[in-house]
Amino acid sequence: MKSIILASTSPYRQQLLKKLGVPFLAVAPNVDETPILNESAEALVTRLAHAKAHAISEQHQQHLIIGSDQVCVINGKIVGKPLNYDNAFKQLKQASASKVTFYTGLCLLDSATGSYNVQCELFNVYFRALSDHEIDTYLRKEEPYQCAGSFKSEGLGIALFDKLEGRDPNTLIGLPLILLLDMLRHHGFNPLSD
Repeated sequence: MKSIILASTSPYRQQLLKKLGVPFLAVAPNVDETPILNESAEALVTRLAHAKAHAISEQHQQHLIIGSDQVCVINGKIVGKPLNYDNAFKQLKQASASKVTFYTGLCLLDSATGSYNVQCELFNVYFRALSDHEIDTYLRKEEPYQCAGSFKSEGLGIALFDKLEGRDPNTLIGLPLILLLDMLRHHGFNPLSD
């Protein structure tokens, strides 16, 4: 059985992968995440998920490498990590009383053969109408500045929502485990078999 590598240092993705109870190594990929002009959200996240997995494949040649990338789309505009309070406030203000779609690209690359599977999983979040005070209070409590969309759904971010819609709630945190397990089973890996 090949070892698994997560091409990410995201603590959120690492926590999700730990749910599967399998050993893995987390390695930071060195990838330019700048969008290409007029690139769609789906094209962007699938390109970057593959690029992240591929970036570490030369140093890890007998592994199954997981690459993932996520953006959200608010009012037709691709939005990434806010990085600071002001940007996060603007993002949540735009998301207020709106549907926000998250696009998560997932790639599983077999570095021994070079074969890979890359797909995009969507997840919709319907935001409540949020007051400026609610947005400010939320941001000061959770500081979600490294999260696409400016919230942590696994924490207090749930208080921002009216409804969630999608196949796998893990997708919202950055790693669609149902899709990942399907990909892994095609490589003979199943955490439910001994």
